[in-house]
Amino acid sequence: MHSAARAGVAFTAVAVLALTGCAAGASPDTEPTQNEVAPGFLAVSDDAFDGGGELVVQVDYDTAEASGLDPQGAATARSWMLEGLSYETLTTIDENLDVAPSLATSWETPSDTEYVFTLADDAVFSNGRAMTAADVVGSLQRLLDTPTTWTGQLGPITSIEATGDLEVTVTLSEPYAPFLAALANTPAAVLPMAEIESGEVDITTEMVGTGPLVATAHRQDEEWTFEPNEHHPDAASLGFSTLTIDIVGDEATRAAALRDGSADFAVLNSIDSAELLANAKDVTVVGQRNTDFHYLMINSLTGDEALQDQDVRFAINSAIDRDAINELAFGGSTAATGVTPAGLPDACVAADLPSAARDVAAAKAVIDEIGGLELDLVVYTDEPVLAQIAQVMQQNLAEIGVTVEIQQVDYATYSAAVYGSPADFDLALSWFAGYADPAMVTTWWNPEVAGFSAVFMKGSDKLDGLIADGYSTAPGADRAAVFENLCTLADEQSEMVPLVLRPSTLGWNTASLSPTLSSDEGYGNFLRYITQFRAS
Repeated sequence: MHSAARAGVAFTAVAVLALTGCAAGASPDTEPTQNEVAPGFLAVSDDAFDGGGELVVQVDYDTAEASGLDPQGAATARSWMLEGLSYETLTTIDENLDVAPSLATSWETPSDTEYVFTLADDAVFSNGRAMTAADVVGSLQRLLDTPTTWTGQLGPITSIEATGDLEVTVTLSEPYAPFLAALANTPAAVLPMAEIESGEVDITTEMVGTGPLVATAHRQDEEWTFEPNEHHPDAASLGFSTLTIDIVGDEATRAAALRDGSADFAVLNSIDSAELLANAKDVTVVGQRNTDFHYLMINSLTGDEALQDQDVRFAINSAIDRDAINELAFGGSTAATGVTPAGLPDACVAADLPSAARDVAAAKAVIDEIGGLELDLVVYTDEPVLAQIAQVMQQNLAEIGVTVEIQQVDYATYSAAVYGSPADFDLALSWFAGYADPAMVTTWWNPEVAGFSAVFMKGSDKLDGLIADGYSTAPGADRAAVFENLCTLADEQSEMVPLVLRPSTLGWNTASLSPTLSSDEGYGNFLRYITQFRAS
C-alpha cells in the first residue's frame, strides 16, 4: 500500500551551428550545473522569498494537437506539461522518478492484476464540482473506448469499477508492471465526465480539471494565461498571482529575456545558453537530467531502397559515435542509452550493445559493397541541438561512405515528411519521453501499438514478443535479462536507433523567482512543481 499527502513534495547561443561548419558545442567549463541543493532537487523554493507577483515563463513552442485541448489526445511532452497545469492524474512521479499518490491518495494490490484506489476527498474541478469515483471510471473508460496514442500504455485493462464513494478498482487480464507509471501522465487525467457527457463542457476547447491552475486565455503559438483554481488545495499558498507562458521560438531571445528580467523562467534547450549567460547578473542555468532520449529513425519502408537491408541500417547505426555527440552537442553532460533509458531500474547497458563496438571498417565494407550511399537527414528547427547532433552524424557517416544532406525544416514540414503516409525521408532525428518505467517507451518499437512508427518501420514478431515480456515481467533480474535481449535485437534491426539521453537546460532570474526543480524528469514536465514556485 502506498500513501502520502496530496501536497506532493516535502519542501515547502545560442548559436545554432552553421551546417557547413564543423560540429562544435559548449565548453565543458560552462555546461549547466546538475548540482543538487537537496536530495533529488536542483532548486527548492524559499518560503521567505517575496511571492505573489506575476510569473512569466518562456517556452520554445506551443501545444499543437489534432484533438485540441483534450488531454487524452495529447501526444507530445509540451502538451502534457501545459495541460497538466489544469489536469491531475491518479498517480504522479516524485523527485526519484518513483510513482507517488496524486488524486489517488493510496492504493492496494490484492493480486498482481488488481488495483484498488482510494480517491482524494478534496479534489474539485475548476467549475466548482467535486470529483467523484464516476469521473475516474468514466475518464479511464473513455480513454479505452476512444483509443489515442496513450491508450496502449495503460496495458490489458479488463474492467474499471466504482467500488465505493471514493474507491475505484481496476482489473487487468495479466500482470503489467508499468500500469501505475502510465497513470501518472496527463493523457490519463481525470475529466469532468458528467459535464462532458451532457455537452456542458467541450473538452477540446476548454480545460476543466482539478489541477492548480485554470487557462483563461490562449493565442496559439503566442501566449497562455493561467489563473489559480480557487478550489485546489494549494490555491491559498500559491506563490504567484498569475502565470503567463510566452511562446518564443528563438532561443537567443529567451536567453535575453532572462538577462533583462522580462522572463522569470525559460527553457533554453541548448547548453550553449549556459555559456552565453555565464556572467549574467541574477541568472541561474541548470541541466535537468531526463530519461528522455534522442533517437535516429531509419526509414526501412519508403526511404532509400538500400535502407530495407538490415546490414546497411546496422552499418549506419554502428558508425555513429555517441561519445562525440555527448561531448560536442552536450558538453559531456549526458550518456548513451539503449531502448530502455539509461539509469532506470533494469535498463540495458548501452556499452554492451552490438553497435557499441563501432567497427567503422566493417561498416564501410557494407556500404562499399552497394557502391556508396546518399541520404537525407531531416531535423526540425525548434530544437537547435538536433542540428548539432546531425552534424556529428554527418561526419561519422562520411567515414563509411554515406553522404548525408541535412535538411532543417519547421515542425509542420517535418511532421508531414516523417509521420505522413507514405513517409518521405531517409533519416530523421527526434526524441522520446523516457517516462518512469523502462518498459513504457519500448512499446513505441511495436508499430502496431505506436501507430506513428508504422509508416517508416517494419518491426518484428520477435521484437514485439520481447516488448510484451518486458512489461509483463516484474522488476528485477528476470526483467533486466528481457531488456538486454530487447535492446540487442532493436539495435541489430536498426529501425529506430537510440542515441543519448536528452537533458533539459533551464534558466531563471534569481531576482524575481524562487522555483522548485527536480534533478530528474521523465515526462518532459519541467513545471511539475509549479505550485512551489514563488515569483515577486
